[in-house]
Amino acid sequence: MKKFLGLLGMAFLGGALTLGGYKLLFTTGSVTQRSISHPIKTITTNYNPVVHNKANSISSSVDFTVAAENTVNSVVHVKNTSVRTQVNPIDIFFGNGNGKKKYEQVGTGSGVVISQDGYIVTNNHVIAGASEIEITLNNRKKYKAELVGTDKENDIALLKIDAKIALPYIPFANSDTIKIGEWVLAVGNPYNLTSTVTAGIVSAKGRDLEGNGNIESFIQTDAAVNPGNSGGALVNTRGELVGINTAISSKTGSFVGYSFAVPSNIAKKIIDDLLEFGAVQEAILGINIDQRDADIDGVKIASVSDDGGAKKAGLKSDDVIKKINNVKISKFSELRGQLIAKRPGDFVDVIVDRAGQSLTKTVKLGRKNLYVSRSLKIYLKDLNKKELKKYNIDGGAKIVRNNNGNLDYYGVKEGYIITKINKKSVLNANDAAKTIDASYVNGNPIYIEVINLNGEKERYAFR
Repeated sequence: MKKFLGLLGMAFLGGALTLGGYKLLFTTGSVTQRSISHPIKTITTNYNPVVHNKANSISSSVDFTVAAENTVNSVVHVKNTSVRTQVNPIDIFFGNGNGKKKYEQVGTGSGVVISQDGYIVTNNHVIAGASEIEITLNNRKKYKAELVGTDKENDIALLKIDAKIALPYIPFANSDTIKIGEWVLAVGNPYNLTSTVTAGIVSAKGRDLEGNGNIESFIQTDAAVNPGNSGGALVNTRGELVGINTAISSKTGSFVGYSFAVPSNIAKKIIDDLLEFGAVQEAILGINIDQRDADIDGVKIASVSDDGGAKKAGLKSDDVIKKINNVKISKFSELRGQLIAKRPGDFVDVIVDRAGQSLTKTVKLGRKNLYVSRSLKIYLKDLNKKELKKYNIDGGAKIVRNNNGNLDYYGVKEGYIITKINKKSVLNANDAAKTIDASYVNGNPIYIEVINLNGEKERYAFR
């Protein structure tokens, strides 16, 4: 018993010594305390904020199936067969032939049926140079297509097939009313895959692609568009046509996030012109643009010319165009987009800022009849009926301004009429300017035939 009590006493003594040592070593000195007034909230990586949940609910509520069902059977596959000539220098030098060999080259794209009787719209570059065009419907039936007309500048072409039945078609929507952020579908045949549908939103409007000689007014989307989609449909969620898919921005040739479509208002106007007149009727305000100040929100007028309705309507230099028919205008490509969708003789309401005052002017659009060849630095004008009859010709282009010293050297003057370029007859001033510039781009010499001021024919060659 005594032994047990001794052990118990030793245990109490040891515990007391340990507690005393701990207090001596660890509880002396100052203590630093950190307080957080706003505790940091930790969330997991798959957490969705409220705004994202709202966006997800919106996207899930949009029904793409109706638009897809209404359009897939109206988008066709376009096959372009062209005959090319290949030169073999071995044959030329060793006398085995004339060095030329013909072969077929096949290109493909998409098209959109726009009427029950078989009219189809596509891109000009899809069928350019074609000797034969074949259309394949979504049901795999094939038809030979007739080329009705083209507009190279806006990359639109109109085809016609005779299917003997009423075809499903896509109705046109008003592309002016489409909004940035609105859902759209791209329907086409990428990589020869039939009736492929992709979805995206409208990223921008009135887009002008850099590095392109033309000033366009594209609808930009993030719907996936790849080679073969060209000429296909861009539709809204109701299945109405808002654009013709035309280009992508890519260094690889494949989709990397941006695609561009010709607005439906422009495409429809071009189609109507091709059907009624055989060529596009370009409307103009009759103004020259001041592009020196890139920070202006709108389009500044540098001067007013005599070949449109702007002067008569009261537009003046330094006016800044803000709207056309209540459609906002921030840059020249948007103004061009509005004008190209109109015809000469149409009236438009032009809202301008004049020294801080907002004014509305109603302008009757004129007809564009002056075209520029940047290569030869000449301004060309269409011939009137009296001139055509006088020289007994069907078409031509009159030189009305000459800024080319070489032409002056050879004696080509203002007033000369160009009738042939590279041995092909000239239809009009627009045709002449485009043909000349295309020849210069390819590096080929240009042969022109003109009628001089005395009514005599002359021929010249330029390089």
